[in-house]
Amino acid sequence: MDLISLKNIINAFVYSGIGLIVLGISCYMFDKLTPGELWKEIGEKNNMSLAITAAAVILGMSIIIAAAIHS
Repeated sequence: MDLISLKNIINAFVYSGIGLIVLGISCYMFDKLTPGELWKEIGEKNNMSLAITAAAVILGMSIIIAAAIHS
């Protein structure tokens, strides 16, 4: 049984690319659904609560995407 094959490597790159695209879209949608400019609030105004919320959304979406790809 050959675990490392070209097919498995290609699948890993394709699925990780799809996952990154979906994560980027979800981050963009979160940015548009929140009032104000998300990255300006976090970067310039040091809004820690918004940074924690954005991190939670990113981690949650990452877990959902990983579960969808794994099954």
